[in-house]
Formats: sequence, C-alpha cells, structure tokens
Amino acid sequence: MKVTDAEIVISAVSKKQYPGELLPEIALAGRSNVGKSSFINKMINRKSLARTSSKPGKTQTLNFYKINNAFHFVDVPGYGYAKVSKKEREAWGKMIEEYFVERENLRLAVLVVDIRHEPTRDDIAMYEFLKHHELPVVVIATKLDKISKSKRASHIKRTIQTLNLDPNDIIIPFSSETAEGKDDAWRIVQQYIS
Repeated sequence: MKVTDAEIVISAVSKKQYPGELLPEIALAGRSNVGKSSFINKMINRKSLARTSSKPGKTQTLNFYKINNAFHFVDVPGYGYAKVSKKEREAWGKMIEEYFVERENLRLAVLVVDIRHEPTRDDIAMYEFLKHHELPVVVIATKLDKISKSKRASHIKRTIQTLNLDPNDIIIPFSSETAEGKDDAWRIVQQYIS
C-alpha cells in the first residue's frame, strides 16, 4: 500500500475520546519498547509520526493514527514496564481492555514481540486475552535484523511454541531497519481494511 496521508488524530484515554468516524482499526499491542512505534513509522514511510522513545512506558494513551483517510493504526500503551505505579498499571489495563472488548470497528489485533527473546508471561497473557475475546491476531516479530539468518527459524519456532500460536494465526518476522516483512504485513492489513 502506498501511504500518501498519515496523521495522528487523537490520544485517547477513554471511549468518549475515540474518533467518531467509523473507519476500520488495526490495534498494536506489545511490551514497552518492543518497537510498536517503529513498526508504524516503517509501515507508513515516516521517520517519526509515531513517537519512539528509549524510555519504556512512554505511550500512556491510545494513539489513533489515520492512514490515507481509510483506516486507523491504534497504538495501545505498552505493558510489562515495572517503573509504573500499580495504580497506573491498573488504569492502563482497564483502558486497554475497554478498547479491545468494546470497540466495534477494531478489525485486527497486532501483537508485537521481540524476535530476539522468548515471549514473556505478559506477551502470553496478552495473546490469550485477544484469543479469549475472539479477535483476529497477527504476530509481528520485530528486530529481525538483530539476529543472524542462521538463527531465524529457531527464534520463529520458539515464539510460535511459547505463545502456543493458533495454527490459523500468522507470524511475520519484521525489521524496522531493513523493511523486511513490510510487504507481508501490508498484505495482511489490507485484508482487514477493505
């Protein structure tokens, strides 16, 4: 897909603030610092529309990015970051749950994991939560350029096994540096927004 128009529409903390127009939405879930913003930026060929940070836990709102006036990427707050108070974590949890459970124009959940490491308990819990709510899920395994070609297959296999990935769900190895996996990711996204 050629992206000609991309903008951040709103950073929402509750459904009252969600965009009113009922465009299809693709939501990105993942640990803090896993590369959700870098994924969005690479997909839309922008350097910094989605703000990346070296500080985990930076995204504390649901960020809606309108793409080509056709759909929204929704960046949800990262999970698994320890330096946030329990109260804040609970508030994020409620906000994320409300979005995933109640948002009618959510078409696809993208679970972003780091291919270098075994998925964490939080990754597994997030995947199980999305499956429990019968949402279509695609797994994007980022930072592909950081592992050698000879180790790729074993890292992908480990991710599939650790998440206990449903055979119908797809995993796409992805690199925000080299754009590897980008065309595959667009192919999936387009199936859910057309």
